[in-house]
Amino acid sequence: MKVKKTLLLKILYFGIIQNMGLEGFRELGLGEESIRALEEKGFEEPTEIQRRAIPLLLKEGTEIVGQAQTGTGKTAAFALPILETVNPGKEKVQALILVPTRELASQVSEEINSLRGKRRIEIAAIYGGASMTQQLKKLKKGVEIVVGTPGRILDHIRRGSLDLTSLEFLVLDEADEMLDMGFIDDIEAVLRAVPDEKRMLLFSATMPPAIMKLAERFMKNPEIIRTQKKDTAALSTDQIYYEVREGDKLEALTRIIDRETDFYGVVFCRTKLQCDEIGQKLHDRGYDAASLHGDLSQREREQILRKMKEHQLSILVATDVAARGLDIQDLTHVINYTIPQDPEIYIHRVGRTGRAGKNGTAITFITPSESRKFAYIRKAARSDIRKEEIPGAEEVIEKKKERIKGEILDALSAEPKKEYMEIAESVLAGRDATEAFASILSSIYKNELDASRYHAIAAITPRGTREKSRREKRDEGRNRERFDRVKAPSMDEGGTTRLFIARGRKDGLTKGMLINIIIDQTGVRDEDIRDVEINDTSSFISAPFSVAETILKAYSSRTMKGKPIIMRAKPEGGARDSRKKASGRKEAFRGKGKRRKKWEDDFQPYGRDTRDGEDGRYSFPDRKKRRRK
Repeated sequence: MKVKKTLLLKILYFGIIQNMGLEGFRELGLGEESIRALEEKGFEEPTEIQRRAIPLLLKEGTEIVGQAQTGTGKTAAFALPILETVNPGKEKVQALILVPTRELASQVSEEINSLRGKRRIEIAAIYGGASMTQQLKKLKKGVEIVVGTPGRILDHIRRGSLDLTSLEFLVLDEADEMLDMGFIDDIEAVLRAVPDEKRMLLFSATMPPAIMKLAERFMKNPEIIRTQKKDTAALSTDQIYYEVREGDKLEALTRIIDRETDFYGVVFCRTKLQCDEIGQKLHDRGYDAASLHGDLSQREREQILRKMKEHQLSILVATDVAARGLDIQDLTHVINYTIPQDPEIYIHRVGRTGRAGKNGTAITFITPSESRKFAYIRKAARSDIRKEEIPGAEEVIEKKKERIKGEILDALSAEPKKEYMEIAESVLAGRDATEAFASILSSIYKNELDASRYHAIAAITPRGTREKSRREKRDEGRNRERFDRVKAPSMDEGGTTRLFIARGRKDGLTKGMLINIIIDQTGVRDEDIRDVEINDTSSFISAPFSVAETILKAYSSRTMKGKPIIMRAKPEGGARDSRKKASGRKEAFRGKGKRRKKWEDDFQPYGRDTRDGEDGRYSFPDRKKRRRK
C-alpha cells in the first residue's frame, strides 16, 4: 500500500511540474488533448503569434490575417484551434490548408498530425508529383483536414474527388510566397469553389499590398495580427558579408567550408540553373553536397531532404522557393551565394540557423556592383552585419591541421586492441615511427593540406577608387578608338583592342553570358572586358592589348567555317560603318548622355550561364541553323 501511495505521489508531482510550463497554452483556451500533445512535443510556452491568434480562432466566426516570420510557430497557431473545432469521425473535409510547395505540404501535415494527440482526425497531404491514385483512395476513404498545393487541390476539385461542402476553415499559409510563385489564379479558383460561410485564415511572413487586396476581396472584417519584426534567431546568429567578384564566389565558399570543423548548412542561390551548377561543382570537389529546386521529382527531393536530416549530406544548395518551410535542425551556416532580393528574404534565410538558443553563422557574398543594394538590405533588416576578408589559403590549411590533430588525439585516447598491437609492432619494426606515422596520415588525408588546391582570389579596391580608375580607362579607350577610326589600325599602342565575336543575340548570347564565358575560358579579370556590345549575329568587346592577346590565343583553335570564333575587329569605316549607320546604332554617341548604371546591370543571375564538356567549363552556344525558305 505504501509503495502504491509513493508511486501515486511521484506521478502527481511530476505531472504538476511538467504542466506548469504549459500553463501559458492552457490559458489560451486549449483543451487537455492539445496540452498533452504539446507536452509530448516538448513545447514550453506559446510564441507571440500563437498567443495572439489561438484565442481569436477559438471564437466562432473570427477570421485572421497574421504576419509572422519563418520559425515562429505559425503552423501550431492555426492548427491547434482547427483541431479543437473539427468534428472527429465526420469523414468530411472541414479544413483546407493551401501551401506553396510540396515540402511545406508534407511538413505542415506532419506537424498537424503530431498535434492531434489521440483525436480520430484524418489528415491528408495533397500535392503534385505524388501518386494521384493514392490521393484519390485517401480522399474517398474520408479525411477531415487536407493540406495541399493550389494546382493539385484545384485538380481534385475539378475532378469532383475533393468535396468541400462541409468546409469550415480555409487557410492560406505562406501567402506571400504563393503570390510570388504565380498561384493567384489557382487560389482565386479555389476560393470561388468553397462555401461562403467558411472561415478564412491568411498567414504570411511579409505583408505586401497584394496580400491585403486578397484579404479585402475574400474575407469579412478579419483581425489583423502583426508580430514584432525583431528576429530572435538573428540575435544568436553571427552575420558576416564578404565582397567578392562573381567568378571568385565558389573559391570563397570552399574556403569557408574547409575552415569549419563541422559545416552543416544551406547555400542559397537565386536560380535552379545556378543551384545545379554550384551543387555539382561542390560534389565534384569531394563535398557531401546536393542541390534542391523545383525541377527535381518528388522522390528525388524527399531523398535529398532525408539524407540532409540524417547528416549524410552536409551542404544543401537551394533556391528560396525550394527551401521555403524546410525543417532542418541544428544548421551551423546559411550562405547567401547570391544577394537576396529584399530584406524580408534576407531575414528568412538568416532565421534558419541560430535556432533554439544555439549559435549559427550567416554569410553573404556581394559583388562590388551590389554594395548599394546590400546597404539598403542592412538598413531595412536592422541587422548588425560586419564585413570580413575571405580567409587566405594558409589560414584554411592551419585550421585543417588543427582539426586533423584533434581527430588523431581523439583516436589515441581509445585503448588499443591486442590484434592491432601485433600489426603495429610488425609494421614499425626497423622503421622510424614519426616517418611511418606521417606516411599513414598522407595516405588517409591525401592532398588535404596542399595549399595549391586553393586558387587566388582577386583583391577588390575601394569602390570610389575603382570607379574613378575605370572611368579614366574607359575615357582613354574611347579617345583611342576615335583616333583608331582615322588611322585604321585594329589595336592601339598599350591601350585597348576591339575584338569581334561570331555569336550574338540570336544564338542566345547575353552580356553577362559573354563576360562569363570569356572569364571562364581564359582566366582574365572581369574589369578587363569593356564596352560590351551584343548584336543579333555578332558581338564586340574591348580589352587591354595584353588581355586581348590572351583571349585571341585561347580561341585561336576554335573555329566556325574555318574562321576563329573571336578575332580582331576590322577598322571602322567602309561597308560595316554604313551598315551601322543604317541600323541606327549608337556607336557615334558613345560617351554622350549615357544613363547612370544601376546595380542590376552587372548582376549575373546564373553565375555561369551555359555549360558543356565533362570538365564543367563553359563555351559559346551553338549557332542556330537557319532553315532556308
